[in-house]
Amino acid sequence: MQQAYIQTPLGIAFIEGDENGIAKIHVLNDEVPVSAEIPVILQAAAKQLEDYFIGTRKNFDFRMNPQGTDFQKKVWKALLDIPYGKTASYQELTVKLGDIKAIRAVASANGKNPLWIVVPCHRIIGSDGSLTGYAGGLWRKKWLLEHETPPVQQSLF
Repeated sequence: MQQAYIQTPLGIAFIEGDENGIAKIHVLNDEVPVSAEIPVILQAAAKQLEDYFIGTRKNFDFRMNPQGTDFQKKVWKALLDIPYGKTASYQELTVKLGDIKAIRAVASANGKNPLWIVVPCHRIIGSDGSLTGYAGGLWRKKWLLEHETPPVQQSLF
């Protein structure tokens, strides 16, 4: 597995992958040196994350290879269907997956998402519209949601 550390507005992000795709992307709470060189196999992911943060990318198309159970992968795939700038509740996600009783399992799988931002677990909010737990910290979740839904300039006339 190749690894790299890149700077983002939300801290240093760790990227790991190989010829089968990107397996992990997560943000660190600690400061570590950014990578002087990004391995070729990770360059598309690093560039697409950069584009996302500058506001020119809404979807990711590099090869992904997250590791998890079949159920977790099903949840992560469903997260990919939540459009940029939109949110959904755990309950909505659970209904979409076909088992309303699985809400805790869905929440657990969401929390174990190995592809930060790319699989948009930050777009999951509480049924009452509140920000709910987020592995990267609620301040990051708030930042990401605001980044994806910038305020619309109202006309003065």
